[in-house]
Amino acid sequence: MRELIDKLSKNANLCDYELKHLIENISDEDLKYLNITARKKADETYGKQVFVRGLIEFTNHCKNNCYYCGIRASNKNADRYRLSEEQIFECCEQGYELGFRTFVLQGGEDMYFSDDTLCKIVKIIREKYSDCAVTLSIGERDEESYKRLFEVGANRYLLRHETADKDHYQKLHPKNMSFENRIKCLETLKNIGYQVGCGFMVGSPFQTTDCLVKDLRFIKDFEPAMVGIGPYLSHKDTPFCGYKNGSVRMTLILLSIIRLLLPEVLLPATTALGTAKADGREKGILAGANVVMPNLSPVSVRKKYSLYDNKICTGEESAECKFCLSNRMKSIGYEIVTSRGDNIKFLKGANKNV
Repeated sequence: MRELIDKLSKNANLCDYELKHLIENISDEDLKYLNITARKKADETYGKQVFVRGLIEFTNHCKNNCYYCGIRASNKNADRYRLSEEQIFECCEQGYELGFRTFVLQGGEDMYFSDDTLCKIVKIIREKYSDCAVTLSIGERDEESYKRLFEVGANRYLLRHETADKDHYQKLHPKNMSFENRIKCLETLKNIGYQVGCGFMVGSPFQTTDCLVKDLRFIKDFEPAMVGIGPYLSHKDTPFCGYKNGSVRMTLILLSIIRLLLPEVLLPATTALGTAKADGREKGILAGANVVMPNLSPVSVRKKYSLYDNKICTGEESAECKFCLSNRMKSIGYEIVTSRGDNIKFLKGANKNV
């Protein structure tokens, strides 16, 4: 098993059989070795730094009905909200004063926020905070929309592919959503020049090891600037409410493998990981992750942005949230860094939006 881990650390390309064998058969002792190896790789690239992103969950309205998501359109129990432009700007102002230099605008696919409205918001944020990056996580849109948002200053775009297996994708989504369009959106974003993030849920319903191997293969070939993975966590008001949650252990395995596959990747230790296990984010960092995302959203709406049950940090003020995370990272020998934290490999390329 360690031979496979060493091959990965030397940037050797494992075949599908080897990846599957590693995922299914790794012992606890070898997992420690995998995590340490991945952590060393991250340290070689980014040092003892953990980048923070200020998360602004600005709307929980969504037109889609993904079977796993708590803000799906048909969930009549969801307490819907939209932040006003002024509220979004207040979140940025507070975040900037706290040292954040990346703002992540995340929301459901809410058509209330037209291209004109979003372009206005992004433009104002970039003009006021020229030393900051703006990341969008607002789902599938058309090419013209993505171009307009990029041209007014959006730097990064997070769009989880959810699964690289078409059959699996259709089991997670209604028929009006297509695997082909999700992949097309990712390719369009990358071609425009965004620092693009993809990702998937670990342990989602009907996921197999073969699905995970396809995910890893897709990530390796696509070479995203960011990858967001976390354990699948169920929500009581979805069709998947009865399915068991994803494994923290498997998430740590996959975080380390992704770090070794893409040494420069920006890899969050997600809120879902921290929800699944009290020290999940710390374990994620020690497995090779190097990003955390404190919440800048108004406390009054945090519980309403409920993608899954029992989400953590819904009652903390932004300053509290950052202070808590900073102390957690210090406890394992890492330092919160409030720079933009761009992907090093991406910055070396000619096509970038700064």
